[in-house]
Amino acid sequence: MPRVLIRKNPSDFKTLPLFIETSAEGLNYQGLGTPLNFTQMIHRRRPVEVGDPERFSLELANLGVSVRLTLHWQGREYWVLVRQQRLDRGDVVLKLISGYVPAHELNLPLLTAVQEIAEECLLETPEGWLSGRFGDTWLPTPYEGALRYREVAHFTLSSLTGATRSVRCNGMTLMERPRAYVHLPTASLQLVYDMRLDLPRETRELSLFHVDERVEDDRLVARLERSRPDLYLIPLQDGRPTAELATLRKGQLTPASTRGLWLAESFAPQHGWVVRDERISWKDWTIQQGLADTAREPAASSR
Repeated sequence: MPRVLIRKNPSDFKTLPLFIETSAEGLNYQGLGTPLNFTQMIHRRRPVEVGDPERFSLELANLGVSVRLTLHWQGREYWVLVRQQRLDRGDVVLKLISGYVPAHELNLPLLTAVQEIAEECLLETPEGWLSGRFGDTWLPTPYEGALRYREVAHFTLSSLTGATRSVRCNGMTLMERPRAYVHLPTASLQLVYDMRLDLPRETRELSLFHVDERVEDDRLVARLERSRPDLYLIPLQDGRPTAELATLRKGQLTPASTRGLWLAESFAPQHGWVVRDERISWKDWTIQQGLADTAREPAASSR
């Protein structure tokens, strides 16, 4: 049975619409107008168009962040994806860990990104749940009222190589050089951080769970559903993704079906600063990546 971890007031969230300017060298964004609540932001997320995908100025509904998180576990590396039912778009996709940037973090979206990892990606061991650290900064433990976090062992986050083109907020270059794209169907700017997660050496029987929030009776409710972990792994080979998908439960990798699977727009082709697709099928993505048409089953891991 799903377990409620936390309830929040959605009206506490405020963000800002954006004005952006792009060129072949970089992208600059700044907040525009007055803060919006969640409902007002969603109302603004309507399709927009640009002429030249490399050079344009545009007003957008919001700033979002995603993390292409690489999990290092038992000598192999995996991309971490979460399953999400997107009510505003009427679909179900696998996507990167992601969230909306609140107004007060507009100039520091990296902070939002690491907080999203703490909120969306839960790591369980027989001794308890793992908290995390990024450099000298401890990640929040948003569910410590409901879950028992380990006091000694923790995972560590680090940044991987950033994008080649700069992204600036009010003229100041962002740390860690995220990849940026403007998603035309939702009139939003998305920043994608490339990060790595390393586990404590003594980690055993690891299980991964995704926690997502939904609006219920005017409250944001976060639930943990053990029967549907909703967190998936794409194994990497020499740093490149493979055409495989798996879940991890009690230290065991279990192959997951990719039949009829869709990935979010961050996996779709990007032209200049622009992504035009709402989603991309797993099959089309594997073709785009030059991967095999059929996946090999991941080797089961020892406990």
